Formats: sequence, C-alpha cells, structure tokens
Amino acid sequence: MTPTSGRSLLLVHAHPDDESIGNGATMARYAAEGARVTLVTCTLGEGGEVIPPELARLTADRDDTLGAHRIGELTAAMREVGVTDVRFLGGPGRYRDSGMMGVPDNDVPGCFWRADVDEAAGHLVAVVREVRPQVLVTYDENGGYGHPDHIQAHRVAMRAHELAADPAYRPELGPAWRIAKVYWNRMPRSVIERGLAETAAAAPFPGTAGPADVPGVVDDAAVTTVLDGAAYAGRKAAAMAAHSTQITMAGAFFALSNDLGQPLIATEYYQLVRGQAGPRLPEDDLFAGLGAADHAADPGDAADPTATDRPVEESAR
Repeated sequence: MTPTSGRSLLLVHAHPDDESIGNGATMARYAAEGARVTLVTCTLGEGGEVIPPELARLTADRDDTLGAHRIGELTAAMREVGVTDVRFLGGPGRYRDSGMMGVPDNDVPGCFWRADVDEAAGHLVAVVREVRPQVLVTYDENGGYGHPDHIQAHRVAMRAHELAADPAYRPELGPAWRIAKVYWNRMPRSVIERGLAETAAAAPFPGTAGPADVPGVVDDAAVTTVLDGAAYAGRKAAAMAAHSTQITMAGAFFALSNDLGQPLIATEYYQLVRGQAGPRLPEDDLFAGLGAADHAADPGDAADPTATDRPVEESAR
C-alpha cells in the first residue's frame, strides 16, 4: 500500500515472528490508514527451533538453512498486514542469531549479541534518515524477556535514535532526523494473567505459558498507550500463522516451540519513553499529539540530544 498520510512508523525487532506477535495489529492498522510502516529485523533467526517435523532439517545443527526459510515467512507475514518496507539490519545475514542467553551461540563471530553497538546503530541511522519516522517502536532494556538479541536490538535502536538527530554524525547518511516519540512494547500484567487463565481453560495445548514466558509484562500503570486492534485481529493471526516454523495457531490461541499455550491478544500496549505524550493518557494512537513540525531535526538537537527526549512521566504532567 502506498503511504498517503505523511506519517511514518519504524519498528525494530530481533528475529522474524517477533513483529507479528507483538505488533501485528498495530502494523495492520497504520498500513491501512496510509502511514509508512518500516520494519527492521536484526537477524534472520537462524538459531530458532523448528516446530513442523518435516522441516526439522532446516535447523542450525543440520542444514543451517532456517534463516533463508524465515525470510520467506516474514515476507508472507508482512503481506498479511500490508507492510511492504521490510529490511534486515545491515542487509540479510549481516548479524547472526545469538541464541538464548548463556548458550555457545552467544560467542559465535558475527552474532548480533557481539556486534559493536555504534556500528550496528549506523546501519539503522541510514534507515531513519531515509524514511524519517515520527515514531519508533522497540523493546525495553531487558529486551522484553532477556534474549540477547532483543537486548541488543534495544541498545541499537536507542543509540540510533540519538545518533540520527546529530547533524555531525555521518552526514553522508543524509540530513539529521529526530524521531519525535519512542515506545517500548508492553503487556499489562492483568491482561496477560486473564488471557492465560482463558488459555488454560480452552486452548488445545498440553500446557500453558506463565507471565514470565511473555515478553514485556509490566504493572498496568506503566502502560501509556493502548491500541485497540480488534478490527485487525484476523490479519494479526494470519501474519503469525505465516511463521509456521515458529508458531502453532489454534483459533484465539497459539504456542511457540515449547508447546505452551498463549492467548492471541489483538489489543497492543506500549510505554512512551521518549517524546511528548498526547493530550490524554492512555493514548489510543502512537502519533497522538504530533504536528507537522514535531519530527524535524535541527542543529540544536546535536548540542543536547536529550532535550526533546523527556520520559512520559515528565511530559504528561
């Protein structure tokens, strides 16, 4: 879909499938509304497990072709939500999946966990200055649940947010651009506890996940922004289903390779951590409060890159 609204949204994720689980309805909504939606994925997810037995050969300890396969899954998933601007940080395969925390893959040369943050952020700065988003969505400092690549995606995204606004930083990448608002993915504790109780009662899986298995769970009060995605629940489900090596769908529920059921939650939640909140909290729009001039960088940004990056606790007062 050709962007028509003048709004631009950038999402930074670690592996294919993270975007559909966390932001599928959000991406579908803004794509349908004519915003430019750009997805940057930091690895190919080469280290993932594979659910369908007939595709088990793809794993890293066998053919090691899972990454290439997941490019196709991501392409199909983004087709379901109407997103056409899909990129891999530094190009496909530039950074390899690092595996879960504490495994040998954390030390493999070329893995994302070992990447130089400033070097990786430079690749993202080039994207920021090209697509000029008003809004950036990524993970919190723990990557939502402690995965090395999620933590690194957070570091790279936040560093790129800073560097992109500095006119002195690599001017060959394009004019400086300040992203007006930065959000972290969140899941309110009350919402996921209720959803998991429903999963345990109705989902056709041998077990049920716990809150600790779900990325970004926080106390409800930390959530600043609630996007009702009911109208896009079907698109989110279809996008998740496209990641068939990683996700098993069962109606309103799904499971990852651990076969523990989780609820498909179409309403998606965020915490504003940089920028000015909209006039009402919780916000119902990631672009709430933004005007045409709110995203333009100027030389003053370089002198004090945090000048417009007040956390919501301050900006909402």
